[in-house]
Amino acid sequence: LIIGYCDVQLTWKVLDIFTPISICSLIVSIFVTAGLIILILSVSLSGQGLGGSKGTVYSIDKWPIGNLGEDVILSCKFKTSTNSRESTSQVSITWTKEGLSEVVYKYDKGAVQLTKQNPQFKNRTLLFSDAIGGGNASLLLRDVKVGDNGVYYCSVSTPSCSGTASVNLRVAAFSAPKFKRVNTTLTAEAERWFPKPNVTWLDVNDNVLNESETSFFNNSAGITRFISSLQPIKLYGSYTCIIQNPLVKAVSQATVKGPVNTFQRKYNFILRKYLDENCMLDNSHPV
Repeated sequence: LIIGYCDVQLTWKVLDIFTPISICSLIVSIFVTAGLIILILSVSLSGQGLGGSKGTVYSIDKWPIGNLGEDVILSCKFKTSTNSRESTSQVSITWTKEGLSEVVYKYDKGAVQLTKQNPQFKNRTLLFSDAIGGGNASLLLRDVKVGDNGVYYCSVSTPSCSGTASVNLRVAAFSAPKFKRVNTTLTAEAERWFPKPNVTWLDVNDNVLNESETSFFNNSAGITRFISSLQPIKLYGSYTCIIQNPLVKAVSQATVKGPVNTFQRKYNFILRKYLDENCMLDNSHPV
């Protein structure tokens, strides 16, 4: 009992000595913490009040690859605070391109406004009007050209959200090869590649075959056509022709089925999708 009493007395003495300082420190700590909480909440609420909550406008494909002469979709989505459909009369969408002062495409409150559109994109751009109310601000770009390469910005403003997403369009040209066999020579020919590709042949066991010869021909637009010949081949052999440049990889398989000039063909395009500067994801597209 005496030991317990001494312990209690010692404890209270220590508290008596530091109580004034502890109370002051506690009060200051409470005010500082409360101030920080109020500041954080005010910034958060003000951002939401302006419709500027982070991440409401985004792209599901930030590194698309457009095939020259074909159409490409530049992805842009937006989320509303209520997840309900927005009235298109209250939605503003502006697409711009880095380095250009004029717009690529502008949609404002239910109407298309192209008076300040850059001539490069005249009659080549379109929004999916039926999908805007559901949060789709994606842009369809027709007849892709070399000059379309670059960074695009999709800016969206609605009563419940606003923000900007970037899309980096890379332009390439790629086409599936056509195969032809003459005696023991197998030839692959492709009409459209840009940038200039490398061509590699593999046997059925994925061994590199060095018995090939490839010729490249460039047109005035810089598009490459090539003819690649492999010899000698086996009459019942299976061969793979790999065509690749920094943006696209095409894997084509040809199986020779006998002395007659017949093949079983299989094509697969792999578009190189850069998630960021140090990460790459390959998306395969069978043809």
